[in-house]
Amino acid sequence: MTMIPFDDRDGWIWWNGSLIPWRDARLHVLSHGLHYASAVFEGERSYHGNIFRLRDHTDRLLASARMLGFEIPWSAAVIDAACETVLRANGLTDGYVRPIAWRGAEALGVSPAGTSVQLAIAAWAWPSYYGADRMQGIRMAEAAWRRPAPDTAPTAAKCTSLYAIGTLSKQRAEAEGCADALMLDWRGRVAEATGANVFFVMDGALHTPTPDGFLDGITRRTVMALARERQITVVERPIEAAEIGGATEVFLAGTAAEVTAVREIGPHRFTPGRITEALMRGYDSLTRGAPAVSS
Repeated sequence: MTMIPFDDRDGWIWWNGSLIPWRDARLHVLSHGLHYASAVFEGERSYHGNIFRLRDHTDRLLASARMLGFEIPWSAAVIDAACETVLRANGLTDGYVRPIAWRGAEALGVSPAGTSVQLAIAAWAWPSYYGADRMQGIRMAEAAWRRPAPDTAPTAAKCTSLYAIGTLSKQRAEAEGCADALMLDWRGRVAEATGANVFFVMDGALHTPTPDGFLDGITRRTVMALARERQITVVERPIEAAEIGGATEVFLAGTAAEVTAVREIGPHRFTPGRITEALMRGYDSLTRGAPAVSS
């Protein structure tokens, strides 16, 4: 399938308070956000015209900006409405929504003094992140890059700078024939995939790393609640890399990934099973209102 370039599409983008034609949504090459990664964003999915946990995403966008030292000059209610407006303007009911806020081009230097804060929101059709059959399981490589310590980067923010090592890790994984990479943290413990949280089934319980150096994902929290509703024990704890091979099932959870089974991480092999399927069905039912497994 041929990918339509993102800078040459029909449609509409919400830009600083107004809908503008997609192709007109351009910024100056000397924008501070481009040079110094002073930008924060969200990834949201709409199902049947409803953006899943929209306010949670908007609240995190605003909080991420504050962690980077700037205030987005629109309220949560206005941003929520803008997300819904751009979805409708592009004729979408099921789709992906991307708000992004960044510092502008009024000044350029390490200091952001004098720059304005810009906000844009786009929406487009985006099916399953890893392909149609999420229960089959993806292959993952082991990333060479590690998630930084929280005293070296704003690890609780969804900011563009923290995705650089994820991009490098995913690029290398894809070159090796894998769909994604598992990243460790600065201590050598399990952290996450390049853009999703990770869960392990061990001795019948669901284990997931404590999010002390990476995002406590909105989908992550949803899946943990779904597991508890189904009487599945959830254990949130530090997970050492040496423990990976002891898991019987592994899956990823994220807005783009939704719930996706993992069949391989480096030398370790897993068989997607009962708990993964139950949580995949539960998540699909919650978001789509139907017990589908494949997206």
